[in-house]
Amino acid sequence: MPKFLRIGVHQSNVSGYTSKAWCVRCVGSAVFLKWGAVEVQGTGAARKVYWARSPQEKTIRCRTAQRAQDYTKAAIARRRNHRYEPLTGPIANRRPSAARNPELKQALATILIVDIVGSTAKAAKLGDARWTRVMGHYYAAVRKELKTCGGREVVTTGDGVLATFRKPAAGIACANAVQKAVRTLGLEIRVGLHAGEYTISGGEMVGLAFHICTRVAAKARGGEVLVSSAVRALMTPQAAASLRDHGMHRLKGVPERWRLWRVEG
Repeated sequence: MPKFLRIGVHQSNVSGYTSKAWCVRCVGSAVFLKWGAVEVQGTGAARKVYWARSPQEKTIRCRTAQRAQDYTKAAIARRRNHRYEPLTGPIANRRPSAARNPELKQALATILIVDIVGSTAKAAKLGDARWTRVMGHYYAAVRKELKTCGGREVVTTGDGVLATFRKPAAGIACANAVQKAVRTLGLEIRVGLHAGEYTISGGEMVGLAFHICTRVAAKARGGEVLVSSAVRALMTPQAAASLRDHGMHRLKGVPERWRLWRVEG
């Protein structure tokens, strides 16, 4: 059964960055669909996906096997156009409860989000096989720079990566390095950085800071690195000199207006 995963912002936590899974199976003239909210634990090969609640199911009767196959192909194409990514491995019924580890820990970090600009159009132009190879090189390049700059990968978000750093300068250095690295792949990215507190609960990172960083990244154009005022406030005067005022902005779902800064050079 082909499975697909769509990454999106969950209201309460960042490990719940994953929002939906969608599955399809074609048997003869019938198409079986299953979909619903999911949660993700871990990243990369160790990533595990769990249904957040019982998924919805539907059966489509297409009269002929050819119509069923055509329906399946069209449905898969629609999901890929809506930022779904192919998902390998099973979807478990439920994620283990975090209640076994109720201890809460507070932490402060600089958060970085990298996102590919125009990924859907790129994927359609290159085709699945070439796009898969490009994405493999993309993630390898990002992870190489994260390791070099001391970043910690938290989660992949479809065609993006979310990571944390202890110092804002390291996050900005990583953003610049990733920008240069992915240009050789013919990709253009936008990057956002924000600094804030989050809570570690049951191994999960929870906090509004992650959502603010997502909104900061959304304000960036292709090739831009934008940072929030919270990042600038933690930088030395010499390092902050590389930032240019990008004006006041409203961040979707976030109270008040925020001043953003563009990284120059």
